[in-house]
Amino acid sequence: MAGTEEQAAPEAAATNGHQAGQVPVENPATGEVVAHVPNLSADEVRDMAKRGRAAQPGWEALGFAGRARVMLRMQKWLLDNAERVIQTIVKETGKSWEDAQLAEISYGANAFGFWAKNAEKYLGDEKVKSSAVLVKGKKLMVRYRPLGLIGVIGPWNYPLTNSFGDCIPALMAGNSVILKPSEITPLTSMLMLEGLRECGMPENVFQVATGYGETGAALVDEVDMIMFTGSTATGKKVMQKAAETLTPVSLELGGKDPMIVLSDADLERAANAATYYSMQNSGQTCISVERVFVEEPIYDEFVAKVTEKVKAIRQGDPSGGAGTVEVGSMTFPKQVDIVEKHVNDALAKGAKALTGGHRGSGKGYYFEPTVLVDVTPEMDCMREETFGPTLPIMKVRDAEEAIRLANDSPYGLAASVFSKDVGRGEAVARRIEAGAVCVNDAMLNYSAIELPMGGWKASGLGHRHGAGGIRKYCAQQALLVSRFNMKRDLHMFPYTKKNTDRLMKAFRFLWGRGKRD
Repeated sequence: MAGTEEQAAPEAAATNGHQAGQVPVENPATGEVVAHVPNLSADEVRDMAKRGRAAQPGWEALGFAGRARVMLRMQKWLLDNAERVIQTIVKETGKSWEDAQLAEISYGANAFGFWAKNAEKYLGDEKVKSSAVLVKGKKLMVRYRPLGLIGVIGPWNYPLTNSFGDCIPALMAGNSVILKPSEITPLTSMLMLEGLRECGMPENVFQVATGYGETGAALVDEVDMIMFTGSTATGKKVMQKAAETLTPVSLELGGKDPMIVLSDADLERAANAATYYSMQNSGQTCISVERVFVEEPIYDEFVAKVTEKVKAIRQGDPSGGAGTVEVGSMTFPKQVDIVEKHVNDALAKGAKALTGGHRGSGKGYYFEPTVLVDVTPEMDCMREETFGPTLPIMKVRDAEEAIRLANDSPYGLAASVFSKDVGRGEAVARRIEAGAVCVNDAMLNYSAIELPMGGWKASGLGHRHGAGGIRKYCAQQALLVSRFNMKRDLHMFPYTKKNTDRLMKAFRFLWGRGKRD
């Protein structure tokens, strides 16, 4: 097994060139290979699963309080080691120091504490009252029991938040977890494994299965539930494979998240939000602003403000540390190709790039922060997920046209609406076909772990966060306990006309006295 290499610090694994049975990890800001991790086989994943299953009962037996102690120690460990974690994230993703700090460290620190505190509340036994006559006087309960072994297949854009982050509630529910991080960004997951071990996590309760897609496919066959975050196309493949074994799935998939700017919006705030939430993390966020619809009276002023702000963005190698760049490199080389294709398609069909519009030159994977105008709904940049530092802006006649165009998409992950009239903004938000909509904000809903986060339409199944974000890792069990019993209930054999008539009278008394129109 490659377990010893998984335990090694990322720095110790750094070499140049390819190694047999290894996955090279690049720094996308420089193109340099910074580490190698094991490419685990299906047999190795199967062995991992056996160890995880063997370890799970002991972890469950610790109870919520015992598991919470490990999580709260890990919360402190993360903050004590924040600089090292940020450096690892920056090195394998190319994102800026601040993106790693705000969107990864702060989320992780919050999540450890949140699930440690709230897991028992969400998963504790629930008493149920019923109007059914046959269960009067009986104890009715709903309880949640961990499924056993959870597989998490994480994305490359947020290796702590969206990859390891899904493991926290699964672990707090009492499951063992195998995390298969993206082969593009596996180092943060290995660092989290190191931290959990230092914080008292029992051996094999949390494991990291590094490797390519075949490793992930093998994981689906071995676990009791799979949590996947990634593209809609890959999500369909995961679901199809899971169906072979009736393994439940939860999927967070693609988005084409609209922003609507109404004519009464605070333009300065709207322009700042459009700039930040489209360009943060190089636009590689499932719930980032991917397209903007602006009411005609304020369109020109809004575009001018956004263009000025995007032009001022500093893009480059983030290794210089805090405060050096707003936008780092992109993370996945193939994603740069997609961004370039979308921008070129728009330009060929009549759009204009007011700033940016080109692939970066030199080492690393860069695309210039780009503002596109004169866009139309049939352009790729308005229909397909771009996942890059682009901001297409379209003029609309009114809110009705904006709502119609925002909903004209197979995706429904997130959206935002800007208006000084908060009531009007909320009314528009309620008409958007998306799992999460912010008014006068964007993306911030993700930081409120109390709120469910999930997509409509082709953007996924199930939720992370909120009660559903931990209950999905459990089997739900209904308990009915008869405390005071007769030898034979009225409805049992043998049937008699007298008892049947009594039951009908009871039914009519309970349910037959309602008013009729």
